[in-house]
Amino acid sequence: MLSTGALRAHLLAAGLAGIVATSREESLRSYRLFAARDPRVTLGLVPAGGWDESELLRLMADKCGVSADPAHRSGPDVIDPERTLRGLDAFAGRLAAAAARRAPVLLGTGHPHRLLGFYAALADALSAAGCDVLTPAQGRCVDITTRFGLRTYLLDYVRGVAFVREAGPSESGREPGAHSHSALPVRAALESAAEAGGPLPELVVGDHGWVCGAGQLGIEAIGVADTDDPALFVGEAEGQVSVAVPLDDGVPSAYYRPLTRYVLNRACLSR
Repeated sequence: MLSTGALRAHLLAAGLAGIVATSREESLRSYRLFAARDPRVTLGLVPAGGWDESELLRLMADKCGVSADPAHRSGPDVIDPERTLRGLDAFAGRLAAAAARRAPVLLGTGHPHRLLGFYAALADALSAAGCDVLTPAQGRCVDITTRFGLRTYLLDYVRGVAFVREAGPSESGREPGAHSHSALPVRAALESAAEAGGPLPELVVGDHGWVCGAGQLGIEAIGVADTDDPALFVGEAEGQVSVAVPLDDGVPSAYYRPLTRYVLNRACLSR
């Protein structure tokens, strides 16, 4: 059993919370883009509120612990580890509730090179608890607009976790998938599940567009988000997202393993 104190120490040592790699400039740029409703940062969410830059900064200070001072414009950003711990506890609570009713679940990530192992362990535990871990639309093409123009990706799954990868043959040693903010993959997966007659997920677990896209469609969604991902925290504030856990989503994949143990223990899903 990983104690709360031990996990807090790990969060700080690994840069998952405390001083993080995401810069203040990156975060403020995302808040400006979200206020302008740029789809690159709204992640499939259609917010009900106005959410101008000052409102977003206050929200992110409350949800993540970033500085609320608008004059603070540069340097590394920060995440309050206590907020991360509270988020992980709430996240574990939703997993436990899904496992108790053996709910169908869908897991997906826009960070397969970092977070695939974290979600795969959750998928394994939920499956062992009797949940149907869904894999709809595997191999389906998804056209996503990127900074390089329109690109075609394939929806794929590894150990029950969805992500997109570039179309074409896989190369040995290449990363398992592509970094993506888009909500189009989760929409494709849900559309395919509906066309096949279900089941549809009762819980979506992930990040970026997987969480916001599902939440916008009224499906319970929980996930993790960095300080430059305001959409998940806006979704949480407005009720479209059940839980948004503040943490750095770009550290080496091994650094998330203690979080996996902690969450599974809290959810009573450890084996």
